Amino acid sequence: MAKASGIAFAALLQLRDEVIHIMKDMPAWQNEDVEKLAEIPLGVLRKNATQRHGVTRWKKGANLNNLTIFDVEVIDLHPALLTNEWNAYAAFVLHHEYIHALGWRAHDSIFRSLESSWPGNSAAGDGPKFTETLRLSKAKWLWVCNTCDKSFPRQKRGNRKYKCRKCSTILIDKKIEA
Repeated sequence: MAKASGIAFAALLQLRDEVIHIMKDMPAWQNEDVEKLAEIPLGVLRKNATQRHGVTRWKKGANLNNLTIFDVEVIDLHPALLTNEWNAYAAFVLHHEYIHALGWRAHDSIFRSLESSWPGNSAAGDGPKFTETLRLSKAKWLWVCNTCDKSFPRQKRGNRKYKCRKCSTILIDKKIEA
């Protein structure tokens, strides 16, 4: 968990207000006091994170079988989400984390149903693009498949140890020029 800068913190607060406003009008949340979500502290993940886009952190000693928003220590979002380019996806991620904060810890069918109730849920499809953007920003190497032309950005060489997920061809290392 990192402390958000002034600009990032202002963006988090604006995003929080937008998401809570939308949630108040969603049928899925009519029986929940979503206004209380505004009391949850918000922060940012480390900027070098490439897999996590958001995380709900629970207080130590919280009863994991009966979680409430008062058991949430902080919700962290990736700082790269706090841009105009990723605003729609950031709102979706914060909604996802708010579902956790409202007591749904597991990514089960009920959780996924609540998650998919987010309006304009096309933002959910931006997750892989966001991950790819993060990986490309850190990558020094591309693992390239010469058969299907798929490439995988990585920070280290693969040394021909890995195969393409699509066609099982051994991947070739190509240095990314800075």
